[in-house]
Amino acid sequence: MRRLAPRPLRLALDAALPAAAPAGLLPRVQTAWPEVAGPAVAAEAQPVSEREGVVTVACRAAVWAQELELLGGDLAGRLNARLEGPPEGGPVTGLRFVVRSP
Repeated sequence: MRRLAPRPLRLALDAALPAAAPAGLLPRVQTAWPEVAGPAVAAEAQPVSEREGVVTVACRAAVWAQELELLGGDLAGRLNARLEGPPEGGPVTGLRFVVRSP
């Protein structure tokens, strides 16, 4: 019997990863966040929880929380567009910004 050459692990992972991804809105938001928020904001603020469509984003400083509060509507719309939902009334109904404790 002739043995075939090993196949790249990448092929197996590409097939398995979509099924292994956690279900729910928060993992989808966490995956999309760096692209939607941009690298500077993503380095300072991360989505940490979700309840009934409202995503809580933990910020490193109060200044970031204040700034992002002003941009919350725009960020929620961009998240909904990235998550393939309508910008208004999509899966993300709001964003809540809190300061992460040290």
